[in-house]
Amino acid sequence: MQLRDLKTLDEFKQVVELERAVWGVDYEDVVCVPILVVTVKRGGVLIGAFERDRMVGFVYSLPGIKDGKPIQWSHMLGVLDEYRNAGLGHRLKLEQRLRSLDIGCDLVEWTYDPMQALNAHLNFVKLGIVVEEYAENVYGDSTSHLHKGTPTDRFVAQWWIREPHVVRRIESKSLAVVRAPEAVAAPVVNRTHEAGAWLACGPYDLHLTDRRLWVEIPTGFTEMQAADPERALDWRLATREIFTTYFARGYRAVDFVLDKAAGRGRYLLARRDD
Repeated sequence: MQLRDLKTLDEFKQVVELERAVWGVDYEDVVCVPILVVTVKRGGVLIGAFERDRMVGFVYSLPGIKDGKPIQWSHMLGVLDEYRNAGLGHRLKLEQRLRSLDIGCDLVEWTYDPMQALNAHLNFVKLGIVVEEYAENVYGDSTSHLHKGTPTDRFVAQWWIREPHVVRRIESKSLAVVRAPEAVAAPVVNRTHEAGAWLACGPYDLHLTDRRLWVEIPTGFTEMQAADPERALDWRLATREIFTTYFARGYRAVDFVLDKAAGRGRYLLARRDD
């Protein structure tokens, strides 16, 4: 598998084809060739992953400004289905980090669906992001088969690519993370429980004041959206209220624990002033 920067019109056209292969042939929000041309010329990062001559994945970010400083806004990461369990998304993000460091950035941001447990595992455990911003229905109704059925609520990931905790996560050879006893024993805002084919969100407490809190989500949210859209919408609205409430009160998401056997994951929230 070869990873390389994309620079030619032919490569840009392959990216557009790959967008439709990943998000669906009817996906209307593809980034077109002229936009790729302009942004790559002016500081954008576009990296493709190739098996022989076939592009099977890519990552794309645009230059931006936040608080008067240059950042990269990572708009898309796409990998063909048959390569999603090969760690290719992780490799692409690490290459994106190196390019961002080379052009003097400290921060890479992007959005992702907080209900996607596998993405959360990659973002927190392997990359070391933090999240303190929740965007409601940020993209409106999606035309992608992966996102139809619920509002496009998103976390805004902050990847501080020079910070020691990020370097530790990237360089770690193990996914095991040592957590403080206080974190392990922290209360759970909501409790999942079995209700048919999918986990349901139980009652949740919006008045906790502990320094650390856990928030549970189910795995398989994409499949839930297709098979049980009402349950998926219940989850979306419940977690929206939980995250927006606690973020507004000074918490941020700092970690994630995936439990595939139980069909759930847990976000760890911590006060920003700690």
